[in-house]
Amino acid sequence: MKMGFSLAKGLILLVTAASMLAATSQAETIVVGGSEGWRFGFNYTDWSLKNSPFFVNDKLVFKYKPTHNVYLLPNLGSFIKCDFRGAKLLASATQGGGGGYGFTLQTLWRPLYFASNVGTDCKDGLMKFFVVPLPSW
Repeated sequence: MKMGFSLAKGLILLVTAASMLAATSQAETIVVGGSEGWRFGFNYTDWSLKNSPFFVNDKLVFKYKPTHNVYLLPNLGSFIKCDFRGAKLLASATQGGGGGYGFTLQTLWRPLYFASNVGTDCKDGLMKFFVVPLPSW
C-alpha cells in the first residue's frame, strides 16, 4: 500500500513538472526595448541580458519611428565592430511603425546579432544586441 502512495506522489510530481515546462515553452512575443521600442540612446545589450533567456519560436518585435532600421549581422566580429558588410536588412525605416516588424527566432543555439546602422549608436555600444535561442521544451 505504501508503494502505491509513493507511485501516486511521483506521478503527480511528474505531471506538475511537465505542465510547468509546457507553460514555459509557449512561444512569446517580445517587444524589443519594451514600451519604448527600438530607439536611439538605449543599451539593448543590457535589455537583452535582463530579458533573457529567449527560446526558439519566440518572436522579437521591433517598433520604431521611420528613422531606424534592423539588420541581422553575420558574426560576432561584425557585431563588435558594427560592420554591416554582409549583414542582412531585416526591416527598413518604414517597417517599424504600427505593429512593428516581427522576427521569429528559429535557429537553435546559434547567436543572432541585431543592430541598426543609423547614426552612431551601434559604434557607441547602443542599438545592438544578440540572443542565443534555447530549445523550447
